[in-house]
Amino acid sequence: MPEAISGVEAMRGIGAVEARGFWADAWLRVLKSRPALFAIGWIALVGLGAVLAPFIANANPLWLEVVNERGAVTASRSPLWDSLTAADLLLFFGAIGGAIWLSIPVAVPRGERLGVLVVMAVIAGLTVVFATFAADWLDEPERMGWTHALGHWIADPMNVWRRVLLVGCIGLPFALVALAIPFLLSVRGRIIVVVVALGAVALASGARWQQSPVDFDRFVTDEAAGRIRCVYTLIPWSPDRLRSELITVPPMTTVANAYAAKDAAAGREFERFAAAVQKANREGNEEMAARARTDVEQVARQRSSLQREWKPLLTSPFAAHEFLLGSDSNGADVLAQLLWACRLSISVGFVSTGIAVIIGVTMGSIMGYFGGTIDLLLFRVVEIFMAVPVLFLLIVAAGVLPRSTYVMMAIIGCLSWTGAARFTRAEFMKLRHQDFVQGARASGLPLRSILFRHMLPNGVTPVLVDASFAIAGAIIAEATLSYLGLGPDNQASWGKLLSSATGTTGTFVWWLAIFPGAAIFLSVLAYNILGGSLRDAIDPKLRKAAN
Repeated sequence: MPEAISGVEAMRGIGAVEARGFWADAWLRVLKSRPALFAIGWIALVGLGAVLAPFIANANPLWLEVVNERGAVTASRSPLWDSLTAADLLLFFGAIGGAIWLSIPVAVPRGERLGVLVVMAVIAGLTVVFATFAADWLDEPERMGWTHALGHWIADPMNVWRRVLLVGCIGLPFALVALAIPFLLSVRGRIIVVVVALGAVALASGARWQQSPVDFDRFVTDEAAGRIRCVYTLIPWSPDRLRSELITVPPMTTVANAYAAKDAAAGREFERFAAAVQKANREGNEEMAARARTDVEQVARQRSSLQREWKPLLTSPFAAHEFLLGSDSNGADVLAQLLWACRLSISVGFVSTGIAVIIGVTMGSIMGYFGGTIDLLLFRVVEIFMAVPVLFLLIVAAGVLPRSTYVMMAIIGCLSWTGAARFTRAEFMKLRHQDFVQGARASGLPLRSILFRHMLPNGVTPVLVDASFAIAGAIIAEATLSYLGLGPDNQASWGKLLSSATGTTGTFVWWLAIFPGAAIFLSVLAYNILGGSLRDAIDPKLRKAAN
């Protein structure tokens, strides 16, 4: 029982509980919903898979020791760490630093801290993208002249600071734009944020300027020969590790068992063709016997080659590696691809939706604030973009443009902003005659401050709800495009895995349909549930109807 207080004490504020803010109250209401908790848990699990995929699913040994003839260790290193790209390092350490930054008790409001993380992520992401383009452009073998010399000068392994300086220059324009954001911390705080973000991405990209191709089988053969000792991570497979002998291996099957099954199938095929030869000889059909003998010789050569190649591998620890969720039609591990594909789904969903929200909020705020002729003209632009079919444009773009994740993000983001624009327009039309807007206008504040500092925080709630549904739509668009074989090249995707469920053989492979299909379904369902729960939490009419 709470301690009783008098009326005088209540008037003095004794025993009063501090009121929660709007977003804190809405978030607590969302957390009271069990479906919303499931949605948040699944989204967090996908995000964790995206961050930790290189550390959990990697065919490079976690630790490698070189041994001599006497078994003594002569050298040791971590091929897994050497294989990490700048994006891998920034995601991992950024996730750890972001969690610490949001949880430590500091005077900066949590919403502003989240804004700091978003700005740092944008600076790092844009810098990594353009640094990757620069590295590929300078590394093209047909380039000659000063670009060829510059590429060799930059790629010198003994001078990493050259690459750090180049990446810093690439990211400097984005850092200067971030410094100009007036609603993020103080000037000193913005300078610290920009310096930390630019320094981290310059060091990471400079150290991992170019990644050399890795021969995964070399580790297996050297380990089987006793030249090295390896310790692998939890899932010793990478999405780009392909073995034609291990296609469509069922779940929970080891490499040794998969080989035994392939060898047994080849043996049955040999016996079937040998029986056909005997039958043709008995019937005196020389043409059929000749064809059957050709098939027998071909199967015998394939079986002999398979046994000769696999016999040394079966004596190594590689034979005990297991396909937990099976392999696909290319001989790649399904679980490794599912984990790595989390990156593609999250990046396409969040980046494309971020682009759409920025464009939509800007257009909607101008339409809603000015109204009249400006609103009429800009809304015609909105209707034009609403009439463009996003999926068909993505298919056309995949045929005429490079099949890149960045192209996909840009197209989805630049065409799906109409919902955010309409919601923002409606909210600003309600807010533009409010007293606080009139007061800000009478005080002589600039238009930028009135729109984005005073009006936007009071009218952004429908946009955030719509953004949750837009992320789900972007994930579906990417999965559809990858299912049709028009997704990003050389990148793991849930849609690409789903399309291989009925591969070239025409037989249905159940594990290639269930696992990626469940990932797509649960991700889209989670974002839709979260958007619905957030809408119910911020709308008082829906809360009253629910009660």
